[in-house]
Amino acid sequence: MTTIVRVPEELSARVPAEQRGPGRARDDVRLLVSRGTRVTHHGFRELPGLLRAGDLLVVNTSPTLAAAVDGRIGETPVVVHFSTRGDDGRWAVELREPDGRGTTRARAGTRAGTEVRLPDGVRLMVEEPVGGREPGGGHPVGRHPVGRPESLGRYRERLWWGRVEGGAVLGLLRGHGRPIRYSYTTRDQPLSAYQTLFSLSSPDGAGSAEMPSAGRPFTERVVAELVRGGVGFARVTLHTGVASAEAHEPPYPEWFTVPEASARAIDAAAAGGGRVVAVGTTAVRAVESAVGADGAVRACEGWTDLVVTPERGVRVVDGLLTGLHEPEASHLLMLRAVAGRAAVDRAYEEALRGLYLWHEFGDVHLLLGEETPR
Repeated sequence: MTTIVRVPEELSARVPAEQRGPGRARDDVRLLVSRGTRVTHHGFRELPGLLRAGDLLVVNTSPTLAAAVDGRIGETPVVVHFSTRGDDGRWAVELREPDGRGTTRARAGTRAGTEVRLPDGVRLMVEEPVGGREPGGGHPVGRHPVGRPESLGRYRERLWWGRVEGGAVLGLLRGHGRPIRYSYTTRDQPLSAYQTLFSLSSPDGAGSAEMPSAGRPFTERVVAELVRGGVGFARVTLHTGVASAEAHEPPYPEWFTVPEASARAIDAAAAGGGRVVAVGTTAVRAVESAVGADGAVRACEGWTDLVVTPERGVRVVDGLLTGLHEPEASHLLMLRAVAGRAAVDRAYEEALRGLYLWHEFGDVHLLLGEETPR
């Protein structure tokens, strides 16, 4: 664990950056930069000057779904968070309780056979806990399985496989869904606030239950300056499921795609001495899931159960741009795999001292090696 005991409540980003004052934009967030244990402070618009020609940013194109829908179990109101669609048509879902403030809290007592009534006569039938079965019934195409994390058993009380009857889930989300909102935020936001500049609609309507938020501060002007400076972009997709605001479990299997063009770009950047910098922990998970035994990245898609830890390490990613994570979050293991524990601990001490903002609408953190920027 890091030396952080908890994140003070006042450091939660309650609204998006562009709503914090007149003339503000998404790129009006702060950027903490770690090169080993050396930490510097910047604005996000300075990112092009911190990278160099030949570097490659790997971005997640998964769109965010309006994944929260109101329902009832008998006469009791609940909120269903639709997380991940399995190959058999079922969805991994979390049932939560309204907390009276427009957000939700954890709900106990969900069990197999529970029926949830949803809008338009749609019903959700809860069938079995997540953790006992692959969502796709097999291993990802083009890679060997990395082994199921033992911690999947933690999901048995929170995430369940459910089957929807009487309507299509994606139609339900379009008509009655809203973005998942957590209690540290001030108010509901439109779905557009949860889409990044890189979001692309999936042909099958799939997407992420929670925003791939590391890409949120990117604006057209920042991207244009990066491209002018010789920094490249490679697109991958990983549809992320719901995290737990209470339990901080590691991620469970999620669907990812690394296209052929992106695999070639990543390999070429590495061969040419450029740094492969993942934009978000989801991009790390996708890229590292597509690495072959020879260390090359190949076009690949399927379910990944990879959990990146310091023991496993990273094989392709040289740097990471990410948000600030809670001290209990499993994402910190990935940060340590990229930069080392001392670097992460030092950065988080500085983030607390500098009053950086946490969570999906907050500030961002760039972890690089010890090299001096151009």
